[in-house]
Amino acid sequence: MKLIEHPVVAQKGIAVLDSVDRAILRHLQQDASLSIVSLAAKVKRSAPACLRRVERLKETGLIRRVVALLDAKALGAGMFAVIGIVLDGSTPEAFASFEKAAQKVSGCVACHAVSGRFDYILLVRARGNESFNRLHAAQALHLPGVRELHSFKVLKEVLSTQAIPL
Repeated sequence: MKLIEHPVVAQKGIAVLDSVDRAILRHLQQDASLSIVSLAAKVKRSAPACLRRVERLKETGLIRRVVALLDAKALGAGMFAVIGIVLDGSTPEAFASFEKAAQKVSGCVACHAVSGRFDYILLVRARGNESFNRLHAAQALHLPGVRELHSFKVLKEVLSTQAIPL
């Protein structure tokens, strides 16, 4: 049996973390490229102890993966749009078919099933108006089961983060 220093305990499906774990997660959300030595200094722990905690956070799934956040505008994908989708039917098959197809839409960075007026919200990145119009006409309009599609081009990104409040 593997002993874990300070196990993450789940209460009602929510992880219970101590202040050091929270500090580690806050720092990694800001800069995941921090070395273990730098991270350890920031959370006032030894490097080996910090490494054990980071590995445990990965093993328990609280850190799902480490990625680089890219500058969309500098890479030619500066247009951001939100597409609200209403489906024809509300069957598990209709949802499954749509979800499978939505994952293949070029430039789609997120797809969420939502409550309210729409069944799904797609978040899409494109090069510009022409690129978005092509994506809209060639892909979004042809997603299975779509009855209504409402597009909203983002005029200004005021806040854009993946950070979870801790």
